[in-house]
Amino acid sequence: MPQPPPLGPLPDVRLETFVRPFTYVGLDYYGPLLVRVKRSNVKRWVALFTCLTIRAIHLEVVHSLSTESCVMAVRRFVARRGAPIEIFSDNGTNFKGAHRQLTQEIKMRNQTLSSIFTNTNTRWNFNPPAAPHMGGIWERLVRSVKVAMEGLLDARRKPDDESLETILLETEAMINTRPLTYIPLESADQESLTPNHFLLGNSTGVKQPPTNLVDCRSTLRSSWKLVQHLVDQMWRRWIKEYTPVITRRSKWFEERRDIKKGDLVLIVNENIRNQWIRGRVEQVFFGKDGRVRQAMVRTSSGLMRRAVVKLAMLDVVNQGEHVHDMTDVHG
Repeated sequence: MPQPPPLGPLPDVRLETFVRPFTYVGLDYYGPLLVRVKRSNVKRWVALFTCLTIRAIHLEVVHSLSTESCVMAVRRFVARRGAPIEIFSDNGTNFKGAHRQLTQEIKMRNQTLSSIFTNTNTRWNFNPPAAPHMGGIWERLVRSVKVAMEGLLDARRKPDDESLETILLETEAMINTRPLTYIPLESADQESLTPNHFLLGNSTGVKQPPTNLVDCRSTLRSSWKLVQHLVDQMWRRWIKEYTPVITRRSKWFEERRDIKKGDLVLIVNENIRNQWIRGRVEQVFFGKDGRVRQAMVRTSSGLMRRAVVKLAMLDVVNQGEHVHDMTDVHG
């Protein structure tokens, strides 16, 4: 069995405070969903963008798994939410293609529209293959979207494209009103912190921030200060109430020996247990806590990059090495 190292600290992007929503984004696909087009059923997918800091989501309908569809979904997202600094996603082929194509287009645009794109430097990060736990923040929200859409979709009748888009926006609004922290019990008027507090000013967007009726000059000053005060107050609540919740460690407490270069390992594949691939570690990648989190493994079919939790280390020794350590393991 794999011997994962102790659970690592949260990435810095999960703890960035006082930043614009969707500054750091996770991207995943959900589907396919069947929609009705005339007399036939066609497939549609959903691109889920989630803010890694405040856990808000943004949903886009995708008509195929091609690179072009992924690029257009990212463009629609940027047009409505702004350009993120970093995008994190699984190691899908469509995401890889979108990254290459967007990078080339941004370079071309920078030559002609440098004044517009000078500060728009979006970085795309890929998780290693077969490591869904590294994208748990968006995998959990994909499940929430599925549950929410089950209550809105009619299983007996397929929706058309317009109905599907409406359902997605209703689902997006529903999930962005979920509480991030425990519901306070001190006062019935006080509400729990939600993603919509940072997007709309409160959980539902119905109430507007209060303003005082004063002269024009002081209104400009006081309104701006009031908005800044309200935003700062929500971020202080985020730090005080939400940060302690997400920094708890629920598993992987024991100390393990880090995998090192030259170790013989098996690459874990849950679907086919009796055909695990054997390989030797050629390179290791450290996390910010100094522990080995990923490794490059040389196999008979080439190099494979895998997370450490997917590598089962074999207890073998090379010729000439001492075996007293192995006697403690096997008796």
